[in-house]
Amino acid sequence: MVKRQKEDNTETSASKAQKEIAAEASTINANTHYETCTERLTPFGGVLALVKFLDLIGFKDIFEGCYHKPKRKPKLGHYRMVVGILMLLFIGFSRLAHFAYIRRDAILCGFLQVVRLPVVSTFWRYVDSVGINQAKSLLWVMAVLRERVWQQCKLSYELIHLDIDTTVETIYGNQQGGRKGHNPKARGKKGYRPVLGFIEETREYLSGKLRRGETLSGKECAVFIEQIKALLPGCVKRVTVRADGEFLSWDAVQALRKAGFDFIIGNKVCKPVFDPHRWYRPRKRESIAYNSCIFQPQGWKEACRFVAMRMLKKEYAQSGGYAQLPLFEDDLYKYRIFCTSHKGQAHKVIALYDKRADVENLIGESKREGLEAIPSSKFKNNRAWFQLVMLAFNIWRYTKMLANISERREPEAKEGCEDAGVGLKGIVENTIRIARLKMLFIAAKIPTHSNTVKVSYSIHDSRTYAMLRFLEFLDKMRSKVGPWVEGGLWPCRFSLNTA
Repeated sequence: MVKRQKEDNTETSASKAQKEIAAEASTINANTHYETCTERLTPFGGVLALVKFLDLIGFKDIFEGCYHKPKRKPKLGHYRMVVGILMLLFIGFSRLAHFAYIRRDAILCGFLQVVRLPVVSTFWRYVDSVGINQAKSLLWVMAVLRERVWQQCKLSYELIHLDIDTTVETIYGNQQGGRKGHNPKARGKKGYRPVLGFIEETREYLSGKLRRGETLSGKECAVFIEQIKALLPGCVKRVTVRADGEFLSWDAVQALRKAGFDFIIGNKVCKPVFDPHRWYRPRKRESIAYNSCIFQPQGWKEACRFVAMRMLKKEYAQSGGYAQLPLFEDDLYKYRIFCTSHKGQAHKVIALYDKRADVENLIGESKREGLEAIPSSKFKNNRAWFQLVMLAFNIWRYTKMLANISERREPEAKEGCEDAGVGLKGIVENTIRIARLKMLFIAAKIPTHSNTVKVSYSIHDSRTYAMLRFLEFLDKMRSKVGPWVEGGLWPCRFSLNTA
């Protein structure tokens, strides 16, 4: 007699990973035996998610359509050479010499379709062949990549806030372009002074370049601002640029007005005159007062609005007002002055500018990811390396965004599981270093059976369940046509011949 079973008892890999395993505790001590195995292993099991992400977005098509190939023709091809460097940065190695540690890694060699990676000098020679043209083309690669990711994540920001700032990269050799300038951590040392722009809403890198170690001039600011509009996604209609006093000049303000951007720029040079009777306090119990005026600095062709806030100096405030008063009333206060195109109240404009403080964290994170690793003595090579590092930075940002979406869409873990709380929730707020521990440094085995290659994760690792859910989420998205092909939420500005 045959019994029909209606229920489907097939187990998925995700549910299998959450099963309690009845096993005895292992004992490892100084007398434990050791040996080698013939199976291919990798400590970077999370790279499979990166491989699926690159296929989901169509990164190879973007690369072939936007990248300006150098004259050197490597045996692996330009795409695999660049992706190999991106994977090195994605894993966390910031120098090309670190390729020596991952030459035989199973998952990297499998993706690049080689038995082992080329020697380090092969990547050195390729980096030596790239220059300023490749650096500019990588900005266009990031622009198309950004638009596709926004479409995939259903982001449609009509207003974005762009935070621009400069930083210092100290150099200790005879690299081209090194200059002695403002370097508080290493006074008297030569360095570069790159400029970077980040989008506040997504905390991703938009535009920037490696510069010589000199103070940013007004004409350079204007050229940098003119390039921003061409890199924005199609949904963006308004942009508010926030920068410090280094960017305040008539050339920069004129370029911002011509591009149609709003701006709030710190003031270090101009001395606008404020009406002493127009100071106001939005909160009566606070001693901070605000003011605004229309002022035309010397050499400017038009007048601009300036807003200011003043605070009592600590010496006078802490003394309870009994200290000897200075000769002039202005010496009592400490001022913060900004040039802006906003017409709102002064305290609201300054509060909007203060949100720019997060750009320091993003710059610090990008420097730790490889921005401070100067690979060559040639300035043109270092400029291309700068954009490669920031491309890897953005890929990490997009991967975390998709991982966060997968956690929101997938149902909660089964009750009674000890590792139910271990997942990818809140990964967007985590730094890249923490994200690597969550979704990259997961050991995996790569067996081959019946001409089929698989990636197997350990069911003893508490991160496996979240990783499997993320991979299944990427496979579902890969099975659909990209929204940039079907039309999406808004028309794309960048279109390629291939989907």
